[in-house]
Amino acid sequence: MASDILGYKGKRVVVMGCFSGTGEACARALVDLGAEVHGADIKPSPVNLASFTEVDLKNPDAIAAGIAAIGGRIDAVFNVSGLPQTFPGEDVITVNFLGIRAWTEGWIPHLNPGAAIVSVSSLGGMKWLTRQPLLREFIAITDFEAARQWYRDRAEEVGDPYSLAKEAINTWTQVRAPDLIGQDIRINCTMPSPIDTPMLGEFRKVAGDAVLSAFARAKGRYSTAEEQALPLILLNSDAARFISGVCLPVDAGLAGGLATGVLDIQKMIAEAAAAA
Repeated sequence: MASDILGYKGKRVVVMGCFSGTGEACARALVDLGAEVHGADIKPSPVNLASFTEVDLKNPDAIAAGIAAIGGRIDAVFNVSGLPQTFPGEDVITVNFLGIRAWTEGWIPHLNPGAAIVSVSSLGGMKWLTRQPLLREFIAITDFEAARQWYRDRAEEVGDPYSLAKEAINTWTQVRAPDLIGQDIRINCTMPSPIDTPMLGEFRKVAGDAVLSAFARAKGRYSTAEEQALPLILLNSDAARFISGVCLPVDAGLAGGLATGVLDIQKMIAEAAAAA
């Protein structure tokens, strides 16, 4: 077995969302693993990157320009950008799904054989399999403004824009996996439970302390940015070269407990509220 089991040394990778939180932790770890790391975000990253490119995921022209600015062949794409529900719903679905998808699809012609893509979804998207007709209709729309209009027309039906975007990431990941593997490209995503980053405060404004505390109960604390970054690095590594189309919960067992009925989220929320 190779000593460099993850295989990042000398690889050329792109991290979208490298300014802070999980994206920053991911970029920093990749640099330490010997990768040539190119970052993109709306704010510069504190990580010592090979290059940084400012990209606004709400703007298709900026996305195309960002890909052109970085240029060259790429071995791995990490999608770690996102907005919480405190932003307008149309912006949430644009950044969290439409922009991420456009950025990724724009890179596909530039990916080397054996390349991999990973995106950060969320446990907020865990019901994606129960809403497939709606989600397949949504992800079939590639034009940004048409997709935003679709959301405006169905805002009441689709509900929380954050959950919609994350369900769309999950669906798109699994829909694209069979085709991309034929091109020797893998695609996966992770579904984190709440992460102890600055964005947690924004989620608290929307969900409240009791809900967030309930989602942290499995391990008794929130995950760290590093604990969420490492699974991303694993999924895009040589060690995961037979893994594709996976939506991986990174939540200390919470999703499994909820799916099997071992955990009752309403009871957990009530207990967290009572303990507050």
